[in-house]
Amino acid sequence: MSLQKGDFLIIDYTANVKETGEIFDTTVEETAKKEHLYKEGETYEPKLVVIGEGWVLKALDESLPTVEIGKETSIEIPQDKAFGPRDPEKIKRVPLKQLLAKEINPSLGMRIDYGGKMATVRAIGAGRVLLDFNPPLAGRTLVYKVTVKKKLEKDDEKIVALIHRRTPAVEETKFEFACKGKSLHIEMPEEAFYLEGIQLAKRGIALDAQRFLPEITMVKFTETFKTEPKKAETEKTEEGQTEKKKAKAKKA
Repeated sequence: MSLQKGDFLIIDYTANVKETGEIFDTTVEETAKKEHLYKEGETYEPKLVVIGEGWVLKALDESLPTVEIGKETSIEIPQDKAFGPRDPEKIKRVPLKQLLAKEINPSLGMRIDYGGKMATVRAIGAGRVLLDFNPPLAGRTLVYKVTVKKKLEKDDEKIVALIHRRTPAVEETKFEFACKGKSLHIEMPEEAFYLEGIQLAKRGIALDAQRFLPEITMVKFTETFKTEPKKAETEKTEEGQTEKKKAKAKKA
């Protein structure tokens, strides 16, 4: 099955620096923990990618049509197609006291904001700090080990994946939806009501649905708040049902 631009794929990947073997990104939770990359609150699971949409590194995106579904494929990305070569002009020494004045206590490898730009601390000594403003992976050849788990063909599968992409903290099966003519109706589960940035997420879902499923021109979200019955009322109802059962048993 050949892949092409616009295809919806669910992929797993682990990426490392060719020169050192250092793993810097992965969708696999076990690998993230093993390599000390794991971040609390992040979701580690196979990722939705639409070929050509730039949802992953451009060079990786361009290589996806060559990948065979279900087979791990190694994709090597040279520095010029990754984060470019290292620029010596972007390495500067700054006085340590300037950082301390900003309440920054630098350590080797630390990423800091200096003058509105992110830099990596490369060296500390003699009252000065060497800051590298190059991207951390500049000058490196990257290797991605990619497995396409599935190609999504049905619109329902695509809608589920688009919703989950924007709300990864909520189990995808808890969203209910239905297409009625040109409208997509989405019932939000209670777990999603108070997610940080949920309004932006809903807007993103709507824009994605209209972009990738052109027949959809309107997206509606429904949030239903349910009140749990009071304990006393519940007990009273249960007692009533028990009495009815006893009465039926006597008649029998």
